[in-house]
Amino acid sequence: MAKKSSGTGQPARSRERPEMSGKAAIDPRVLVSRERVLTATLDLLTETGLGELTIDDISRRSGVAKTTIYRHWANRSALVIDACSRMTDGQQAPPDTGSLEGDLRAILADIADLLGTARWSSILPSIVDAAEHDPEFAGIHSRIQHGHAAPLRAALDRAAIRGQIPPAADRNAIAAALLGPLFYRRWFSREQIDAEFMELIIRSAIAGLHRDPRDPKREQAAK
Repeated sequence: MAKKSSGTGQPARSRERPEMSGKAAIDPRVLVSRERVLTATLDLLTETGLGELTIDDISRRSGVAKTTIYRHWANRSALVIDACSRMTDGQQAPPDTGSLEGDLRAILADIADLLGTARWSSILPSIVDAAEHDPEFAGIHSRIQHGHAAPLRAALDRAAIRGQIPPAADRNAIAAALLGPLFYRRWFSREQIDAEFMELIIRSAIAGLHRDPRDPKREQAAK
């Protein structure tokens, strides 16, 4: 005769083995292969840009078979997007020097250094070009740009709280005015980004913050 239930209402103890209760563990060899492919992709993007990049190149550089690469990424774009999503080097907590000018000097000096040394500095032009035609690349580009502007925006927000800049100042426009000249020199004029140039940018931006466009003296001078 079957044993009667105890009537306590307690659920029966699961006989499921511990190793069966969670998700299956990922084979470490798969993680190693993926890492090699992503590293090779970023290396080749740095060297040749997006236009010249092929899966064959990535396979040769990484030592991972094409069939294995396609098992993890449906196509080249999916792989490149995955690799570019890792371009986060240089994004640090914004400095707090106690003054807006000090903060801006520290932030711009860091960005200027990264423009000459960081991996994303060489890859970004290819991403900008691809973003014109591919929404996913546009998303990657937007995320990278947001990361560049975030320390400046934090410094400007802090300055507004301290009363160092007008509360109504357009902080996005100010960040663009500070970053734009650095990017121009890096990718267009290819001139040196030195301390004198950064000081000129900072002085111009801060002077603009305190200039009232409705100042009647300026309006009279313009007539």
